[in-house]
Amino acid sequence: MQFGIFSVGDVTTDPTTGRTPSEGERIKAMVTIALKAEEVGLDVFATGEHHNPPFVPSSPTTLLGYIAARTERLILSTATTLITTNDPVKIAEDYAMLQHLADGRVDLILGRGNTGPVYPWFGQDIRQGIPLAIENYALLHKLWREDVVDWEGRFRTPLQGFTSTPRPLDGVPPFVWHGSIRSPEIAEQAAYYGDGFFANNIFWPKEHFIRLITLYRQRYAHYGHGTPEQAVVGLGGQVFMRKNSQDAVREFRPYFDNAPVYGHGPSLEDFMAETPLTVGSPQQVIDRTLAFREHFGDYQRQLFLMDHAGLPLETVLEQLDILGEEVVPVLRREFAKNRPAGVPGAPTHATRAAEPSAA
Repeated sequence: MQFGIFSVGDVTTDPTTGRTPSEGERIKAMVTIALKAEEVGLDVFATGEHHNPPFVPSSPTTLLGYIAARTERLILSTATTLITTNDPVKIAEDYAMLQHLADGRVDLILGRGNTGPVYPWFGQDIRQGIPLAIENYALLHKLWREDVVDWEGRFRTPLQGFTSTPRPLDGVPPFVWHGSIRSPEIAEQAAYYGDGFFANNIFWPKEHFIRLITLYRQRYAHYGHGTPEQAVVGLGGQVFMRKNSQDAVREFRPYFDNAPVYGHGPSLEDFMAETPLTVGSPQQVIDRTLAFREHFGDYQRQLFLMDHAGLPLETVLEQLDILGEEVVPVLRREFAKNRPAGVPGAPTHATRAAEPSAA
């Protein structure tokens, strides 16, 4: 399995100090967090893509390209690449370029995002969100696999004899996860192509994601890519840890209560009871995360959200130390136990390059 972190890149006032970082500070903090992730032995750093305040990561490939130059092992990914409002041609070229610069340490999670106004900003209609996601990915998939592309669809000008450059490294496109919180159509799309499905398991009860992941696994098998157990699944999660659970709850509560996404809503206790958010000791995080396998089956990637809601950088780095030193080694060991031989490992460029059919 792969373990890592993802960032939504929010610029949020620290409710305990009243201080708001500048955009520049937040961007550089994301770089520091990525470098720390590699230092503590994590596998993946993923950034969101947003084009509105209070978020800063509007150009994921710029950020990830900079991080690629300063890391050696870390897989660089996106928590969301907006397949609906980005031009598929630009995605194909930008991420192939990043793939070359990072020596293959690149994959991406495609999604529709959660900001409605972004559609008209980029000349699209939110009411066409699902059709855009389906058509744009069909083109992206083709651009990475055919040297010369002819294309005509509903949402962009036709292509005639077009070649995107650079071509994917070693002829193997970056691995794609289709990310969704709520849409069965996206689970179906992931299954159709034999791609990964990333369920951003942070806001809703487990029963909702069990339905989505089960649908994806069944349809993955339906399309002939393997058994349901061989489908490639990734999960999100949220944690905050201290040695004692009472200290963790006390320290995190003001950040939760004032967070831009879920603040001023359900209590922290209610949110922890109904969603995968875990605020407590490292052992509580281990136990809660291991339970994901009971709900969703054996899976390939676990990402945690840790640098949000105004948490200061020093606190986030402390959290990463705990995650890397006390939590992930146990999770690696326990998830490896009794893992069926037929369940694939997490995809990497090296493993996919060794299997020409994966291209």
